[in-house]
Amino acid sequence: MIRRFLIALAVAGLPALAAAQGTDVKFGSLKQDTSAPVEVTADALAVNQNAGTALYTGNVVIIQGDMRLAAPRVLVVYSEAQGRIERMEATGGVTLVSGEEAAEAERADYDIEGGTVVMSGNVLLTQGQNALTSEKMVVNLESGAAQMSGRVKTILQPEKGQ
Repeated sequence: MIRRFLIALAVAGLPALAAAQGTDVKFGSLKQDTSAPVEVTADALAVNQNAGTALYTGNVVIIQGDMRLAAPRVLVVYSEAQGRIERMEATGGVTLVSGEEAAEAERADYDIEGGTVVMSGNVLLTQGQNALTSEKMVVNLESGAAQMSGRVKTILQPEKGQ
């Protein structure tokens, strides 16, 4: 009985365990459209025209397609030439949700044009019942691939009925 349980646990966890050892994981059930409009809501906004920045504070929520990012503070940096959003820097405890997966970290830097999000500081990625932790996670929003680094730990939950 115990042997069957261990075999079932090993088989169920092999893909995630292999991903954790290689530090590559899949994030989000869909590829993110990085050209989709970006919607930002917050309690307050301070714009600095000279620096080309906008600082959103208080219950900041950013939505782009199926991706949702929430944080207490987000600095938006605009590109000088085109007036478009170049990048966003979210701090103070960040939550990123895509599909059925969610990630939390102390900070997230979102490069709009590059289509990447770099989360750092006590990163926690949950995928269903499973969880992965690390110090840094880089998510490619076009492919949905993520790479975790800095003491990666994986917690695999066996499926019920195994």
